[in-house]
Parts: sequence; C-alpha cells; structure tokens
Amino acid sequence: MKHRIVVLGAGYAGAFAAGNLARRLSPADTEITVVNAVPDFVERMRLHQLASGQDIASRKLADVFAGTGVRLRVARVTGVDPDRGTVAVTGEDGDGELAYDTLLYTLGSSVAHHGVPGAAEHAHDVTGVSSALRLRERLAGLGEGGTVLVVGEGLTGIETATELAESRPDLSVALAARGEPGAWLSPKARRHLRRAFDRLGVTVHAHTAIEAVEPTRAIAADGTSVPADVTVWSAGFAVHPLAAASGLEVAGTGQIVVDRTMRSVSHPDVYAAGDCAYAIGENGRPLPMSCASAGITNMQATAAIVARLTGGEVPTTALKYQGNHISLGRRDAIIQMVDGDVRPKSWYLGGRTAARFKSGVLKGAGWGIAHPTFGMPKRKRRLTTAPDLTTAPDPAGAPDRAGARAAA
Repeated sequence: MKHRIVVLGAGYAGAFAAGNLARRLSPADTEITVVNAVPDFVERMRLHQLASGQDIASRKLADVFAGTGVRLRVARVTGVDPDRGTVAVTGEDGDGELAYDTLLYTLGSSVAHHGVPGAAEHAHDVTGVSSALRLRERLAGLGEGGTVLVVGEGLTGIETATELAESRPDLSVALAARGEPGAWLSPKARRHLRRAFDRLGVTVHAHTAIEAVEPTRAIAADGTSVPADVTVWSAGFAVHPLAAASGLEVAGTGQIVVDRTMRSVSHPDVYAAGDCAYAIGENGRPLPMSCASAGITNMQATAAIVARLTGGEVPTTALKYQGNHISLGRRDAIIQMVDGDVRPKSWYLGGRTAARFKSGVLKGAGWGIAHPTFGMPKRKRRLTTAPDLTTAPDPAGAPDRAGARAAA
C-alpha cells in the first residue's frame, strides 16, 4: 500500500511543498494529494494590486500540477480527525473523506477583525481573491474625491494604501495606525516611507486606534470620526479554528504548535507550515505570519517528511527572518534587512532599485509555483521498510503512524 500524503492548502507554502515532495519521493511508494478550496493559485502578495484595478494573471492548479504526479482535489476542508488519520472535505462532488498517513497542514490565514464593531460587516480586506475583487468593484464605483481609509500600519496596510493612492489619484486615501507606520524600520527607511506617503498624498492618522467601522466612517478610540466611503481592514491576520477543533495542540493564536522540524507536538503524523504553524525561530520568538516564513517552514517540513520516510537524517533549515520588502506603488519600495533579534539594520534600499527587487521576488515566486518540480534531484527516493523509531508514540499510545505505514 502506498504511503498517502495529503497537503491541505495550495498557497505559497502548500504548493511549493507538494512540488518538493513530488520531485523527491518515488511515486511507486507514495501518493500525494493537494486539497484546495479554489482551482487557482492565489498570489496573495499581489492582492492589493488586484484590488487597485490591476490585472493579475491567474494560474490553474490543475495546470501547475499536471505531469507531476500530484493529485488535486478542489474542495473545502471541513474537518480533520488526527486520531483516525482522515480529512473531511466538501466540494462540487459533494462531501467526502480523505485518509492520510502523513498530513501537511498549510491552510494559511485570513483577516482578523479583533471583534471591532462593524469591521466584519462594513470593511473590505485583501486576504483573498474574492474579497480583493469585491474591494476592486467597490472602488470602481467611487467618483472623484471619494474617501478610502486603510486600517493597519503593518506591511499589508502600507502596501495597500500606497498602491491605491498611486492607482487612483482621484481618491482621498488615508491610513489609520495604532502607532507609527513602519515603526520597525530604520530611521532612514522611516523617512523614506514618510516621503512616499507625502508624494502619493496618503494622509496618515498615527496613534489612532479604530474601534468601530460604519458604512461611511470609522470611529477612533478618542471618539474622532474619520470619513471613509470605503474602509479596508488590514489590522492583522488570524488562522481558521479548524486546527483547534480537530484536537491538535494549538497556541493561543490557534496556530498548530510544532517542533523544530514543523511536526505537530501532539500528533507526529501531522506537519504544519506557513501562517498556521506556531514555529519558534532562531531568536527564540515565534515566526511572524508572512510569505518569508511560509518559505522556510515549508522547506523544513518537506525535508523532515522526506528524511523520515526514506530513513535519512532530518536536516535543519535556518528559521531566521531576514527582513521586509515593502512595495510603495509600482515605482518605489523599501528593502529593510534585520539582525538576529529582528532589529532593523541601519542600511536599507529604497526607490526604483528596491521596486525592481520586489518585482523580481514576486516573479520568482510565481515562476516557482508554475514549475513546482524544477531544480531538484531527478532521483526519486524510495521509502524505507523500517518504521521511524526516533519519535514518541502518539497520545493514544499507538506507534507513530507515519513510520508504521511507511513500512506497509
């Protein structure tokens, strides 16, 4: 019987991981299935561009995985039973169940409204294609002088505000921040950011916590009313409660608690990568939800899965956050590197050169998704006949299912 690997989610982490596993494991021994709610790959790092009215080429996952041996199931995950080793799904074909021997959980994250009244009902976001398209349509209906308020001083908020301001100079774009936008940047980079806001006409409401959203305005903590024909909420991300409901051990954030190899600490046949993994970096802090974290956690997870199934030594991928690359429209950007304690280095790169670098990062990620099995060893590794005896038994006292089924 083949060892069944199921990957939940085909975002940056899941799509890269599935391709990595397919090019390294022999199809004679393994069966890899990817489950994704939509048939297209979503370039999440470019959704603010889509919302601003720009066209982004879509990639069909069926085409991405064609010829790789990876099976695609377009369906929504409704439940995970880690004790039985099954995943419940629903899609156009109705409800179903997939059995797995190894599960890689990469379902990502969505917008977090933090219980702010009116945010879920009245605010838009750019965390998914459907929500970005709804925002795009709403903005298209705004006439000259329409007001847009972006809430959130993080990367998504900054990129969204500057992208909208550049694409729609006829609108009045503002950014509301609890603190100072880009406070984590070096002093020179912060000055660059302020100049970009000024150049694009973005009004910044610093130290302004939004505590309510209404159809035509937002209300700050001090009672100030900020006009907004459209509010865009980018004040954080949250993971789906599915992992917690399944019985997997999760952190207070709902993320799956994993060990150094991205393996669930409660269920050894489950791995997690990307935003849904509560992984501790080299500096002893949880990795932030980001595309960069998705890259290093998916590399570590796939390396661990391959090694354990083929009897090799599990390698370690450096879990180190290198820095930020922030788009400020199409012709400007900031590249800010950080040290091991995530403190900004004094040096930064800005302007058109940084914008070209960011564009290269996006193109490289897109190319990698379109060629999921390129660039890795052609030799497919066979599974070992011996179970993995280096791990503790599962909570029920049964042997490690991943290793036991590898021996089947």
